[in-house]
Amino acid sequence: MEIELQAEIKDKRLNRMVALTVVALSIFMGLSQVKDGNIVQAMQQAQSNAVDFWNEYQAARTKLHVDEAALGQLRALAGLGGSGATKATQAEAERLEAEIAKYRRETPDLRKKAQDEQASYDALNVHDDQFDASDALIAIAISISAVAALTESFWALFAAWAFGAGGLVMGLAGFLGSNLHLGFLSRLLG
Repeated sequence: MEIELQAEIKDKRLNRMVALTVVALSIFMGLSQVKDGNIVQAMQQAQSNAVDFWNEYQAARTKLHVDEAALGQLRALAGLGGSGATKATQAEAERLEAEIAKYRRETPDLRKKAQDEQASYDALNVHDDQFDASDALIAIAISISAVAALTESFWALFAAWAFGAGGLVMGLAGFLGSNLHLGFLSRLLG
């Protein structure tokens, strides 16, 4: 009778520990999902902005090349005319020169904006990977916790805690903006 009572107490203690583990990890995972969702939205915005700036950059560079070619042709044609450039030809040359100067001023700024947005995306991606790793490790921990309860194994619960601790560390790294990164895990799962 005393042995059965001790077994029941041991059972309840293990089940309580499993339940507390699952609750704590589930709450942390839920909060992490909110933060990760916000990071993903910011990543999408940064990627969209980068694409827009690269498109503007390419369009400005194309216009620059077209205007440079047009100016060269205009000057060549003016030279063939003999007496020099007419007022209309000179006005068009000045307009093209102004456009060329404008595009030469704009393109470095557009390139920098596009590169900055890409850098922002890359920085956010590190934190997204941290939350992804956290989710994976915590999901494993919760699964092992369930097995620990079914098999009445403290060793399985300790293994769950190890995975859970890894998940908590990665999640906290994401919340705190740390550069901790499990590159091998990202490559494996990416």
